[in-house]
Amino acid sequence: MITTDSAPGSPCWLDLGAPDVRAAASFYGAVLGWDHEPMGEAGDLDGGMFRKDGRAVAGLGPLTEEGARPAWMLYFAVEDADAVTRAVEQAGGSVRVAPTDLGDWGRMAQFSDPLGGQFAVWQPGSNAGFELADAPGALAWTELYTNDAAASREFYGGLFGWRYSAMELPGDGGSYSLITPAGLPEERMQGGVMELPKENLALADGRPYWHPVFGVEDCDAAVAQVTGNGGGVQMGPVDAEGVGRLAVCLDPAGADFVLLTPVMAG
Repeated sequence: MITTDSAPGSPCWLDLGAPDVRAAASFYGAVLGWDHEPMGEAGDLDGGMFRKDGRAVAGLGPLTEEGARPAWMLYFAVEDADAVTRAVEQAGGSVRVAPTDLGDWGRMAQFSDPLGGQFAVWQPGSNAGFELADAPGALAWTELYTNDAAASREFYGGLFGWRYSAMELPGDGGSYSLITPAGLPEERMQGGVMELPKENLALADGRPYWHPVFGVEDCDAAVAQVTGNGGGVQMGPVDAEGVGRLAVCLDPAGADFVLLTPVMAG
């Protein structure tokens, strides 16, 4: 369960790098019911913030890195972004964006893990991160696709203190590692690590990548909005026992995400 408390090591923000900010705002508005709040003098051409029912759920900005693919960037809460930066480098990762203050909101940094998977951290200031989570139209889960699950678990476990538990996938799907933040109970599981062959990581040229899972009230209806607004579907919708009904999707620019209607408790 993802919450808005910004506990260390837990997801607290995400933003989308898009080649066409206006088109992305329209697409996610149709699929997830988000409103786009432009920021900066250039209005929506400079990106801004997505809101669901008035609450901040994600950020949106133009792609600025040469050759970068359209993708979601996940941010994990930390108490000291500079200390985490040193730890990333010591563990074989690299710094993509050095620790930077965003006014009094907080301090951010972006990295690549030793296998090339990109992620970010957020040291909260006056802004703790998203204001809605684990609800329709908000982040409900995080997922890392990697070609070396053991190496990925070691890196992120050392960095954030995450605990892992194994879940066997149906058939011969292998094992899925569930992530729980350090010092928190299992009810606070926030994501998973899934090992895939390099050829199945083509979206990131064979490198690992994180993607968000968004909650929706009706997965099939949301998928119809995806395809009806120029997006694509890589898998689903399918029913996952004990999880819910889900689909792996692409927005019109190729950024990947998952839609999930979770099973009801009780």
